[in-house]
Amino acid sequence: MLLIPAIDLKDGKCVRLRQGRMEDDTVFSDDPVAVAEHWVEAGARRLHLVDLNGAFAGRPVNGEVIRHIVEACPGVPVQVGGGIRDDDTIQAYLDMGVSYVILGTKAINTPHFVGDVCREFPGHIIVGLDARNGKVAIDGWSKLSNHDVIDLAQRFAKEGVEAIIYTDISRDGMMKGVNVESTVALARAISIPVIASGGITNLDDIRALCQVAGEGVVGAVIGRALYEGTLELAAAQQLADDLD
Repeated sequence: MLLIPAIDLKDGKCVRLRQGRMEDDTVFSDDPVAVAEHWVEAGARRLHLVDLNGAFAGRPVNGEVIRHIVEACPGVPVQVGGGIRDDDTIQAYLDMGVSYVILGTKAINTPHFVGDVCREFPGHIIVGLDARNGKVAIDGWSKLSNHDVIDLAQRFAKEGVEAIIYTDISRDGMMKGVNVESTVALARAISIPVIASGGITNLDDIRALCQVAGEGVVGAVIGRALYEGTLELAAAQQLADDLD
């Protein structure tokens, strides 16, 4: 089970939102590069970066900060989401050393785009499916679509994406525990790995996810719990390794 610290970027700072609301943010650091280095020193084997401004603008806004993080953490795979809507943006991120790009709104609104970029950038495309009550949200979670999570995930699996990051918006940033049931139901329905996200709070959540690792849940993105101290990364990763 791969535990992936999240670094959410807003106005060049490291923040966390509650349920994706830009107006409900907590600033944890003015220096996201130092935050990234801290997580790597604590044992992070991958980093999850989100350009929150970019998700709403539809284009990268915190790209230079992301570049500095990648340069400061050589050898650690980085996955980036937020405002990735065209081939040029994907190419630019890969050129700066990003390992995976995460598609969200563009994947939902223009499904054929996923297949196109999977062929153009094989091995580098992840799709983030952020859902409330089984329906996928778009545009920085500000709108709820009519698309069913499992239907979309099955389509994207056929297109060749590397993995699905599944977030239960109702749990995200709320410290209420991960939605294991929905996550494992999605994993069972598709043939590619699922990375859990949203609500992971303590070691009990890690244990619960490790119990379903055999179903295809291979990792977890962790945010607020790390920043507020209810979960310690090194201890959590050690537990996950022990239960593997």
